[in-house]
Amino acid sequence: MAHQNEAMTTPEVGLIGIGLLGSAIAERLTASGFRLYGWDADPSKKTNADVTWRDPAAIGESCTRILLCLPNSSVVETVVEQIEPYLHPGTKVIDATTGSPAAVERIAARLALRDVQYSDACIGGSSEDVRRRRATVMFGGTQEAFIECQPIFESYAHVSFYMGPAGAGTRMKLAFNLVLGLNRAVLAEGIAFARRAGIDPEAALDVLKDGAAFSRVMDAKGRKMIEQDFEPQARLSQHLKDVRLILEEGGSLPFSEVHERLLAELEAAGYGSEDNSAIVRWFDEKTQ
Repeated sequence: MAHQNEAMTTPEVGLIGIGLLGSAIAERLTASGFRLYGWDADPSKKTNADVTWRDPAAIGESCTRILLCLPNSSVVETVVEQIEPYLHPGTKVIDATTGSPAAVERIAARLALRDVQYSDACIGGSSEDVRRRRATVMFGGTQEAFIECQPIFESYAHVSFYMGPAGAGTRMKLAFNLVLGLNRAVLAEGIAFARRAGIDPEAALDVLKDGAAFSRVMDAKGRKMIEQDFEPQARLSQHLKDVRLILEEGGSLPFSEVHERLLAELEAAGYGSEDNSAIVRWFDEKTQ
């Protein structure tokens, strides 16, 4: 079920986690007219958004819509423990973290005892996609929460999909990232193959983008791979975390097993903080 363009207003939103993705969300929320209260564990984090900084307890007490955008489920559970005593009945906690579906289900069940709706609203796309409002939201939770949170999602996503109960959004995000990540890996291998064959990589990318092999990854990451521009839009180490979650959740996935090994080697070599397009380094270094 897709949902688009249903106008409602939410005056205040709390945002806990203002990293690469969280900062882009903050910019879109404030540009869309929301009053934003934010917090991050790293006080040096910067954002261009107009954010009123508050600690998690104050956000939990003052906001009825709270977005979490955190590195993993372990951090989510720690933050939820901090804010839980301050949450009011009817509050909606919207988790954009790509984490463990089992953790999502566990937290949702616990907060439901306080009449707090905890939902997973995972984001398909990078921080740049969020800034351009071309991201996708995959939502798990109640239909009521999905409808009520549309103004938030519409500030940074062009479409949102209702996937089912809490946990379903995260499972869909893992499937989404499986396909997206392997598209990046295949593109990196294709560019490296073309270069080894004596074909200009830019010419190869033009051909790929104009034919049946095209994927949107080519628009987003092709030039970054060719120009070795690894300024992060989404970090390689974060995708490695996602691939490991995919393998935990999905059983036998031979392509993802190979993908995990390549990403792990790059992280061990010190490239984890670079953009996920840096997977092309693995193929480039094999030619040296």
